Formats: sequence, C-alpha cells, structure tokens
Amino acid sequence: MKKRFFHVFAVFFVLIWVICSCSMFGNDDSNSDPFFDSELDTETELSDDEDDLDDEDDDPDTEPETEEELLPEPRAELLSSIVLSGTEIVFEFSMPVTMLSLFFEPFVEVIDMVEDGSIVTVILEEELEPGLRFVAELELEDELENFINKQVSLISRNERLPELVINELRTEYSGTPNFRAEFIELKILSEGNMGGLRVFVSSNHNNPMIYEFSPLEVQEGDYVVIHLRTPPTGIPDSQFGHNFWIPGSTKLLRKTDAVYVMDQGDLVLAAVMISETPALSWASAHLAAAADFLLANDAWKSSSDDLITPSDAVSSADIRTSTTRSISRDETIDDTMTAADWYVTANSGATPGQPNNPQRF
Repeated sequence: MKKRFFHVFAVFFVLIWVICSCSMFGNDDSNSDPFFDSELDTETELSDDEDDLDDEDDDPDTEPETEEELLPEPRAELLSSIVLSGTEIVFEFSMPVTMLSLFFEPFVEVIDMVEDGSIVTVILEEELEPGLRFVAELELEDELENFINKQVSLISRNERLPELVINELRTEYSGTPNFRAEFIELKILSEGNMGGLRVFVSSNHNNPMIYEFSPLEVQEGDYVVIHLRTPPTGIPDSQFGHNFWIPGSTKLLRKTDAVYVMDQGDLVLAAVMISETPALSWASAHLAAAADFLLANDAWKSSSDDLITPSDAVSSADIRTSTTRSISRDETIDDTMTAADWYVTANSGATPGQPNNPQRF
C-alpha cells in the first residue's frame, strides 16, 4: 500500500514540475498568440516593401517624373550679326533682349541703340574703315532675366573695291644669302580700298585662303605684293609697291596651282591657273574643283567652254627651279582671262612691285 502511494505521489510531483517548467521557459510575450504573430509578420513584410519603394525613388538611374527636367533652361541666342553700312550694325537674337552694354575693339563710339524685341540696331558715330576686322563685346539680359555676355567678330563692308588683276607670280624659293620668296603680285586698275579682299591658293586645299587685306587705300597703277614667306632680318625681298609678308616658311604656291582674289560677297575679282604639264585632267581633286569654280564664276576661260583642263592653264614648265624667273602677265593688253595673256620671263626677270619685265624666256 505504501509502495502504491509512493508511485502516485511521484507521478503527481513530475506533473507539477512539467507545468512549472512550461511557465518558466515558455514565451512570456502576451502577444504570442499565433493570430497576432501572423499580423505582425504581415506588417513587417509591408514595411519592407515600402522601404523597397523608397529605395527605388532614391535610385539615380530611375527616370524623372517629367521630361521638363531634362530640358536646358531657355536663354537668348545670337542668330546673326550684320554690318549693314559703315555706321549701322544689326544684331538678331532668338528672343527679346535688353542691351546692357556694348563695346568695340578697336574703339568705336556708339551714338544710338534701337531695341525692337529680338533685334538691336546699333548706330555708330563715325564710319568704319572699309573691310576692317573688329570685335563687339555685348552684355545683355533676355526676357527670362538671363544675363548673357557675348563676343562677336565682325568685318565692316567695303563699298570702294578697286579693279585689279593678278599680275605676276614667283613659285620658287631660295634662302640666304640670296633670299627670294614666292610671291603674288596684284596690279591696281582703279582707286579704291583693299580692305576685306581675300587671296586664295588652291594647292593649300585644307586652308586655301592665305591672306586677307586690312584697310588699304590704293591708286590706279599701284602694285601690291604678297610675299609668301617671312624674310630674314635685314633682307627685304622688295622695296617697291605695297608689300605684305605672310609669316612662316610653309610653301604656299606651286607650279601647278590656281590663284584667285575674292571680295566679301564671294565674287571672284581676278584669277589665274598655272600648270607645269599640259595634261588632259588635273592630278588632284582640289585643283579640278578650283577649275570648275573659276569657270562657273567666269573668272578663267576654257577652250571648250565647259571644262578647264591643265592645257587651258598658263604653262609654268620653263620656270624649272629658277628663283629669278617669274610667270608674268603682259601689261600691254587687256585681261582676257586666258593663258594668252601670260609668259615666263627670262633669268633675273622677276620684278615684284614694279612693271613686268617684257623679256621672255
């Protein structure tokens, strides 16, 4: 009997210990209800999703909300600057502007500025020299209150162009002690101003314009010589006529070439084509293009009237390597824009800045 009682008491004691253990080591959280745990997990997952959405909003690679954010801020742009006359310049902008200041270099006095929306007309006190290169420094505000500083390069109009012809060419060069540079000589047939006239040599196909004249008053009968290299100190290449030197030592004129003079409006005033050989076609595309250009502008003539070939050019074959001969125009006849006007001088026949030597090779 005692033994049975002891067994019952032991079972009861173990049961009490199990119940106490569950109370001590179980979950003390009053919200440990399975339903509540489910709700908590759901809210946590929602919060994580919201964080992901916030992260996507912060991603710099995401597209902006509107396309307007990609557009640059509009501001006035200079569309054109035109020198209408010696005293009037017109600037046109892409929107209405207010001119705050305007300066010219070299200095020119401004007596009036007329603003008409996007167009500003400037009136100068004195007339500009013909063909003068100058710079305008503009400060302005557009209708959107943008402040704009702009520098513009301009050239004044030349309404007093002289008549002229290309008169003499030297294609060969020698250094010291007998310095002789290649040159292009122009003969002036009427008074005028050379400002803004440009000289082109086609064999320099990357940059055929080799010289632009600043304002220069000339008279009928004057000779203007462009020396195509810088002379050594103290060795003048010519003491006659109006002389200009292109700095450097790059060869700019060759025995097969095209030389022409153009005004500001791209009108060809004078031209000559030379060739060392009387071939049926030009050896380079740029010379063929120059021949077509001069024919189209009635500046050099062809025997066939539809194509200028090397056979239509002035022959430079007799120049060979001589630095004292030149390709000269016969000054006693009118310009026919053909090879018939030209010849190669005898030795020591080059005469830069003076009347051409009539002695032929």
